[in-house]
Amino acid sequence: MNAKTNDSTAALKLDNQLCFALYSANLALNKLYRQLLAPLNLTYPQYLVMLILWEQDDITVSAIGERLFLDSATLTPLLKRMESAGLILRQRSRQDERQVAVTLTAQGQELQQQALAIPHAVGCAAKCDADSLNTLKLQLEQLRQQLHQA
Repeated sequence: MNAKTNDSTAALKLDNQLCFALYSANLALNKLYRQLLAPLNLTYPQYLVMLILWEQDDITVSAIGERLFLDSATLTPLLKRMESAGLILRQRSRQDERQVAVTLTAQGQELQQQALAIPHAVGCAAKCDADSLNTLKLQLEQLRQQLHQA
């Protein structure tokens, strides 16, 4: 192979792929979260729902879906499992009967205290200070926004 062919195929090497760097980092992050969330009996998607509800309780399924970039077909089974576990309640919205509102149960509210150490544990595992993690988060949010617009 000549140098020109090498240069043109370098773009197709696995280690040069942004998508693979994100994918493999996501796998490692999910593995870490699985370990951290096991004592809370939460999956990572359930944890994301809980984060939203700890910020704002009594929110619609569609609002949760918008925040998590999930459609209701994906979100509904997840919420049903969380309701069966006693973490949330789902009921028709008082403001709009067409909407389903999600609220925390006392058990779901209590879980917040157990989750307080998780962000710090992630930072420690990543061996990054808060500023570095925040910079990376902002870059990823910008990337996501740009990709959604593409």
